[in-house]
Amino acid sequence: MPRALTLVALLMACSPEQVGCEPRAAGAPDDEAGDGVRVENPPVRPRGEGEAIEYTLRFAGAPTHHVEVEALFPTEGDALELMMAVWTPGSYLVREYARNVEFIEATSLDGAPLNVNKHAKNRWRVTTEGPLPPRVAVRYRLYARELSVRTDFVDQDLAILNGAPTFVTQPGVTLPADVRFEPPSSWRCVTALREVEPNRWRAANFDELVDSPIVCGTPVVSEIEVRGVTHRLATFEGGGVWDQERAARDVERIVDTHHLFWRVVPYDAYAFLNVLTGGGGGLEHRDSTLLMDDRWAARDEADYRRWLGLVSHEFFHTWNGKRLHPAEFDRFDYERENYTRSLWIVEGITSYYDDLLVRRAGLMSRADYLDVLSAGIEHLAKTPGRQVQPLSMASFDAWIKFYRPDENSPNSTVSYYGKGALVAFLLDMEIRARTHTKSLDDVMRLAYARFSDEVGYTPAQFRALVAEVAGDELGEFFARYVDGTEELDFEPAFHHLGLRFRSPSQETDARAWLGVRTRSEAGRIVVSGVVPDSPASRAGISVDDELLALDDERLPEAFGERIARYAPGETAELLVTRRGRLRRLEVRFAAHPSEPFRVELDPRATPVQRRNYQRWIGPESPEE
Repeated sequence: MPRALTLVALLMACSPEQVGCEPRAAGAPDDEAGDGVRVENPPVRPRGEGEAIEYTLRFAGAPTHHVEVEALFPTEGDALELMMAVWTPGSYLVREYARNVEFIEATSLDGAPLNVNKHAKNRWRVTTEGPLPPRVAVRYRLYARELSVRTDFVDQDLAILNGAPTFVTQPGVTLPADVRFEPPSSWRCVTALREVEPNRWRAANFDELVDSPIVCGTPVVSEIEVRGVTHRLATFEGGGVWDQERAARDVERIVDTHHLFWRVVPYDAYAFLNVLTGGGGGLEHRDSTLLMDDRWAARDEADYRRWLGLVSHEFFHTWNGKRLHPAEFDRFDYERENYTRSLWIVEGITSYYDDLLVRRAGLMSRADYLDVLSAGIEHLAKTPGRQVQPLSMASFDAWIKFYRPDENSPNSTVSYYGKGALVAFLLDMEIRARTHTKSLDDVMRLAYARFSDEVGYTPAQFRALVAEVAGDELGEFFARYVDGTEELDFEPAFHHLGLRFRSPSQETDARAWLGVRTRSEAGRIVVSGVVPDSPASRAGISVDDELLALDDERLPEAFGERIARYAPGETAELLVTRRGRLRRLEVRFAAHPSEPFRVELDPRATPVQRRNYQRWIGPESPEE
């Protein structure tokens, strides 16, 4: 895989015993991977000796989106407590998976019925007269027709089974899980779980079971070996449109670039579960990721680059998020919210590096990457909520706000993905400008060395690491941009890199502006959002108003062209209908806000600035 020269120049040889990267003592053996990247033997997780929970999944009901689950539980005493998770790690919303359980029953192994009492939204208690038998069979049916990376979907052609919405378990009991599928003969199943025999896998515990999605169907599977470690790209529903050969080559380059970045490989195998059903998104796991996209993305370069960014994002989580994690995620409580103020680190910093590492892998041009940076700045500038919700609180409130957007969300909230990525960019440049030799890359590697796996970091510990690498406290930076709502100042970062905002055209400010977001409903123009302190807001326009006419002339569906005929400062009468009644509102148009400046390399950048720029973004590709 072609590697960014700036990264290679920074790498030093590492011994197998070291977590960081230090010069190797004379005579020490070379690491197997080379390039200073240590292939780490993952800690052996207990596979469970003796008793285990045994699950068998059957798919006779696949045409109606049903899966039958039989689970054998070891028991003690006179009651068996069962629960189903209510959320999936990595997707911070209580989703109430038990709503898809259509029936549940329990028997002894010889078929004698037992009592099953549901006593909470996601809990059941199995009892009988006297002590329970040593093992109990629990059978339940799931409805599985939510096609996403965090839920279950089953039909005749495809099965996507995530652990949290699939497996009922015993709360507070740590047992290995034995999982057996009985799929149609034409199906092939792919998962990161340890395979015991065909269609049977073993998980060390419930955490590993939840963290290992299983996808079945008729995939095209490419084996990709990087640094002696096997990676599988399993593409489902490619339909003859998807270019699997190209995708495998590019995934190999992304994997190698990530290995160079982190300098340690923490898994013994990895699976990219690539489901091309027209959906979108991804969800990270320790040794795999579940991706969803459109098979036609392969036919459009911009869409394909977006897929590469998705691959890079979820793969970066292998380190940042799954092993390096906030202290609040040391142990998951699967039945209630797990709050943290550090999602901007987990997701925002990952969002900063996803496309940047695609760029460093040589799969995106410099110009394309600056377009990505420009789009992020533009999106934040058009989000009034940036002045309302601090980034740390956006992380904390993900459970009630980020995954439950409404028409007012852009006005009151900010994305810990989008703003988090821009704050990470500014933090990276702050460290680079202060030290001239260090960067956010070094912070992430040091954080991984200190806090990966068992014990996570607190916000204070992460900030202390930043200070350690930067050689100075950055309390004011975090107070302004993470815990506060000050506007992000890009000038110092751009000065370090020799970048600038390209000035917008002067015609932009001459356009009249109303300040509404709309949706079309059978040709009707319906307001879906109102920008605070805009002409629409001051005129009293409300969400769900239907816009009918302007100065007694009916508005066309492309009503922006009509508004553009007015000058800023002019007034007009807007006719709307609200809950079936007509209203006339006086509107005074304002000047259209200037489009956010686009980012470009300043032609006047000094040699030092250009060198800083290349160290950050990577060398030009041969085609540039």
